[in-house]
Amino acid sequence: MHLTPSDIQAIWLTIKLAGVVTLILLLIGTPIAWWLARTKVWWKRPIGAVVALPLVLPPSVLGFYLLLAMGPNGPVGQFTQALGIGHLPFTFWGLVIASIFYSLPFMVQPLQNAFEAIGERPLEVAATLRASPLDAFFTVAVPLALPGFITASILTFAHTVGEFGVVLMIGGNIPGETRVASVQIYDHVEALEYMQAHSLSAVMLIFSFAVLLCVYTWRPSAKRVG
Repeated sequence: MHLTPSDIQAIWLTIKLAGVVTLILLLIGTPIAWWLARTKVWWKRPIGAVVALPLVLPPSVLGFYLLLAMGPNGPVGQFTQALGIGHLPFTFWGLVIASIFYSLPFMVQPLQNAFEAIGERPLEVAATLRASPLDAFFTVAVPLALPGFITASILTFAHTVGEFGVVLMIGGNIPGETRVASVQIYDHVEALEYMQAHSLSAVMLIFSFAVLLCVYTWRPSAKRVG
C-alpha cells in the first residue's frame, strides 16, 4: 500500500474537516435534539423532517442550493461579503458549512433517541431537589445520554469523512484547501491511477470498518431510565 504526498494531504484535510464539523454539530445539534425530544408542539414533526432531509436528499441537490445561497448573489454570500469575509464556495469554511447541513441528522437523531430514552422521572427528581433546568440538563440528562453523544459523534465524524457530492459541489478540487480524500480517490480513478485509488480506498475501508466496530462494541450500553 503506497500513499502519495497528495493522498496524505487529502487524508489530513479530511480529518480536519470531520473534526471541526463534529465539534460544531455537538454545539448546534445538542439543543436541537433536546428540544425535539422534549417538546409537544405540533410543528415538532415538520422541524424533525427538515433536520432529517439530508438523509434522503441527493447530495448534489443540497450542494447546488448551498452553492446558490453562498454565492455572490445569494443571501449568505452577500452577508459574508458585507462582513469582509468574502465568498465561502471553494474554501475550507465553505466545506465546513456544507458538511454541517449534510451531517446534521447523524448528530441530532442519535441524541434525540438518547434524550427520549431518559424518560421524565430523573428530571422530575432533579426538580424536587431544586435543580434548575440547566443544572438538570448537565448533571442528569448529559451523563445518562452519554452513549448517544458517543454514537452521534462517531457517526457524524465518519459521515463527514465519506462525503463526496456536497464537498465537490461546494469546494471543488483545490489541493490543500478543499481536496478531501473522496475527491482524491475520484481524481485517481479519472486519471486511470487504479493502484493509487486502491491504496487510498483501502485506508477508507479500514477506517469505515473501525468506525462501525466502535459504534457496535465500544460505546457504553444505554439503559432506559424512568
